[in-house]
Amino acid sequence: MAVLEQAFDTARARQARVVFPEAGEPRIDAACARLQNEGLAVPVPLPDTPTEAQVAALTGARGVTEPIARRMLARPLFRAAAMVAAGEAEAMVAGVANPTRRVIEAASIAIGLADGVAIPSSFFLMVFPEGREVIFADCAVNVAPDAEGLAAIAQASARSATALLGEARVALLSFSTGTSGAGPSVDAVRAAAEQTGFDGPIQADAALNPVIAAQKGMGAGDANTLVFPSLDAGNIAYKLAQELAGAQAIGPMLQGFRKPVCDLSRGARVEDIVAATALCIAMG
Repeated sequence: MAVLEQAFDTARARQARVVFPEAGEPRIDAACARLQNEGLAVPVPLPDTPTEAQVAALTGARGVTEPIARRMLARPLFRAAAMVAAGEAEAMVAGVANPTRRVIEAASIAIGLADGVAIPSSFFLMVFPEGREVIFADCAVNVAPDAEGLAAIAQASARSATALLGEARVALLSFSTGTSGAGPSVDAVRAAAEQTGFDGPIQADAALNPVIAAQKGMGAGDANTLVFPSLDAGNIAYKLAQELAGAQAIGPMLQGFRKPVCDLSRGARVEDIVAATALCIAMG
């Protein structure tokens, strides 16, 4: 069964409450209606004023003073994230009207990172017309991660791939495979590969094509999780896959937080929002 079909089945079974702080935006409203009508989620409204549980989520677990907490909660993104932290919703989905950094800021302060996670990161689930499903990371958050950052992204992406695809076959991409090249970016990818045990540095063709992998002597050529060396590379790659290969890009899905948070692309269509919400619930 395809990942999206599985996610839809999981979402229907869980009936999770999801808060959309950008309600009122036409695409969000249409997606919420579809999610409700198809039994995929229970969209919960953002309250006009913060609840005491939301205030407590910031002042208690997160250590924010009450006056600052109340000022933060005047902003919809923070109020929605605090709803998730307080247990008033199981997930937050935002991003069509707010930049990624604002969604991450609210989630980082109100929800926080999961234990053992050093940095938040993101991935897109890329669904290609022939049915191939591949995780691309990080395409939205970390601009120029160092070796430790790449290792953290790879490990978080492996957990996401296991949850959604059943197993993680991770490749840390570079312009070089093995020891054939040198330079600061290759060195960072090589160090991250050594830390994690994943394949890398490896060129994209070797990561995806068994014949080329055999020729270059690295990996099996069957990666389902591609970790890019920079935001430049990841963002360009996913948009090229969309425009030239007709791939559906679902996300960016944020990873590393204590509870599910999804950051949508500003250009997300209604069907993308519905799919991303289902994936967010399935990963919860």
